[in-house]
Amino acid sequence: MDKLQQIWFSFWDSLTAGIGGSRILKSFLALVVVYLLIAGGVGIYWSIEPDPFEVRSTDVSGKPVVGVATTGALVRVTETLLEKSGGYLSNDRTPPGVWLDNMPNWEFGVLVQARDMARAMRKDFSRSQSQSTEDPDLAKAEPMLHFNNNSWLFPSSEGEYRKALKGLNSYYLRLQDPSQPDAQFYARADNLNNWLADVSTRLGSLSQRLSASVGQKRLNTDLAGEADAGQSTASLNDMEIKTSFFEIDDVFYEARGTAWALIHLLKGIEQDFGPALDKKNARVSLLQIIRELEATQGTIWSPMILNGTEFGFLANHSLVMASYISRANAAIIDLRELLSQG
Repeated sequence: MDKLQQIWFSFWDSLTAGIGGSRILKSFLALVVVYLLIAGGVGIYWSIEPDPFEVRSTDVSGKPVVGVATTGALVRVTETLLEKSGGYLSNDRTPPGVWLDNMPNWEFGVLVQARDMARAMRKDFSRSQSQSTEDPDLAKAEPMLHFNNNSWLFPSSEGEYRKALKGLNSYYLRLQDPSQPDAQFYARADNLNNWLADVSTRLGSLSQRLSASVGQKRLNTDLAGEADAGQSTASLNDMEIKTSFFEIDDVFYEARGTAWALIHLLKGIEQDFGPALDKKNARVSLLQIIRELEATQGTIWSPMILNGTEFGFLANHSLVMASYISRANAAIIDLRELLSQG
């Protein structure tokens, strides 16, 4: 302890040497240093990603209810977004939240998956057919999740998302109440296929952005497969795509958040859509998707996201993440084919 005190006083003397004898300036500088140390520690704590949680398919009495697992997973994912350590950080305007960027990007990945699932529940899962009425709670909750993710005040993002969470909770409780048959969740293969199509496009985009961390030369295949297809403006036949150096860690943590949310939502799907999956002998395909996504949640031992070349001396964390995301997306494409078969 004495040695640490000597180091600190030596550092402090050198830091304040140019200030002279002014106690006020020295006290102010001391407060600034202490504040920065505390804010840095708080920022590190707030940047710890939440632990996974258990997804259950039964109501409070222990009775299995179709839709409870998926809806419960969506509710818990949204709650975690708002109530994890530090709360919701994407719209912070004060230190240390304003200094952080990894966690806000993680939050955005989670938020996008919550939005997609809420839309799927409003549009497909809660409706028996295209002409049936939509659930009133989901009709209110889904657009609120699409509110601007970095609004600080009037209204705040958290305020709108809490309103959405209230609607999701109401639907969740009504699902478990036998006296309210108007709240339904239809676990059909076609409904699941529609949601998986959205998941696939999200993962495909993330995979390309992660892979572009080192720059890629790509042939333009936008109109491949259809001779009469057209597009608004002309594009180069040979393009080089590269994610900005300053956005590499942003995309990486967005992918981490996306995968974290999908793991829980897919575990809910696996329980609620069990009979439909078993009929197609597709449950193992879904479990493989979950396993690929779980691999993205491994501990990051490096103090920063490295961006080495494909076969260079340094690691490239984005390419590793892209590998898992791409394999999960390929498995989703295979699963969709299984579900579409008669």
